[in-house]
Amino acid sequence: MSTRKSLFFSFLDRYASLLISVVSSMVIARLLTPAEIGVFSVTMVLLMFVATVRDMGAGQYLLQEKELTTERIRAVWAVQLGLGVGLACIVLLASYPVAVFYNEPRMRDIMLVVALNYAINPFGSLTYAWLMREMQFESVALMRFSAGLSGALASIWLAWQGYGPISLAIGSLTSTVVNALIAVYFRPKSFPWLPGVREIRRVLVFGSKLTASSIVGVLSGSAPELLLGKLQGLAAAGLYSRSSGLVQMFHRLFVDAVGAVCMPWFARQSREQGSFVDPFLKATAYVTAFGWSFCLAVICLAHPIVRVLYGDQWDQSVDLARLLAVATAFGVPAALCGTALLSSGGVTIIARVTVFSAIQSIAFVALGASQGLAALGLALIAASAVSAVLWLRATARHIGMPLSALLNTLRQSAQVALLAVIGPALALWVYGPYPTGFVMPLILGGAGGLAGFLLGIVIFKHPLQVEITTILSKIRQPPI
Repeated sequence: MSTRKSLFFSFLDRYASLLISVVSSMVIARLLTPAEIGVFSVTMVLLMFVATVRDMGAGQYLLQEKELTTERIRAVWAVQLGLGVGLACIVLLASYPVAVFYNEPRMRDIMLVVALNYAINPFGSLTYAWLMREMQFESVALMRFSAGLSGALASIWLAWQGYGPISLAIGSLTSTVVNALIAVYFRPKSFPWLPGVREIRRVLVFGSKLTASSIVGVLSGSAPELLLGKLQGLAAAGLYSRSSGLVQMFHRLFVDAVGAVCMPWFARQSREQGSFVDPFLKATAYVTAFGWSFCLAVICLAHPIVRVLYGDQWDQSVDLARLLAVATAFGVPAALCGTALLSSGGVTIIARVTVFSAIQSIAFVALGASQGLAALGLALIAASAVSAVLWLRATARHIGMPLSALLNTLRQSAQVALLAVIGPALALWVYGPYPTGFVMPLILGGAGGLAGFLLGIVIFKHPLQVEITTILSKIRQPPI
């Protein structure tokens, strides 16, 4: 499958999944009480670190391995299957003590279902990793969409029947079962069913470093809310959550889709060509053009966007959202660095940079959270800038990327973003930072931003021009 076609199916997959998630959440919110949803949410938070070590990076190992032998496939399968069964047993054993600690019997039932989920998950994980390696994103999209839709329908039906919070757990289990069944269909006939341990050390050495990095990343990412909740109260943590959710939409709507394709794309280039500097620069050009334009639009239009998404009760999150958009803008150039390092086997570098980045980020966050939301926003800007430098420096050294080439890529994207922000900036100037209405600012800012974005791509000959030209040429082709 071509890279362009892979991107199409990756975006289709992500947006379809997002639509299912949003619609099902809206329905579930009307069928379950906040307390019932809270029971499920707290249970899943307790299992968050268990999920982090679900396959010890074995799937990513299979994706990036240059010489994939039968014994190495057996080893990956052994790790995934062993961890699935092992974690299922741990969750089973922990279910009763957790329910007693919280005095909530329903948590035990939810954990029993989740345990079964972990045991079944490996039957889909191996095939999923192989499909990603081969860039078969059409099959991946079918798996994820079918699993997501099945899980959502199961949760909604059970909640409607009055089963309470376990509806969400059974929905998740349904999704896993459907995913596993489709994966068995797509599983290559040459893949062995018998696990093997001959190459297991190679898989575990790779996966342990990646998993450790993931755990550190989870700690660093959760630090703002945890510290705010302790130092400033739960209301402040809630405001941060809404602001962060708004800014993180860029990652959910764009970076995740691009990153899903870049991982196997970079890995293939590394295996076949020995270098993927040009693909990395092209992907970074795409991400920074969209990312910087998005962040500048949020800075200018945060108030009307928050009003539309959350309502006027969340107005206090507007200024923080603007600061978080600045922080995100600093981090956008490094959005694909982890993917680049992982696809070329640089897990040791990932672990090292993750630790250094997390240390400085937590230090900044702790200092800012102690002073309030505005100070936290400024602290996150500083932390994001430092992290971006660390990741870009490490990636450039590892893949042999010239600094001049990176700066030229960033310059083109910055020029596009500056034209794209003219519309939002005009809306900010005309209606002010806190407009009483939201329709006209969004129309003016959105239409002007899109026009400026497209104009900038053409004027500055940004790499995205090729993609847009290709799409337009296909649209103009007469039907056969």
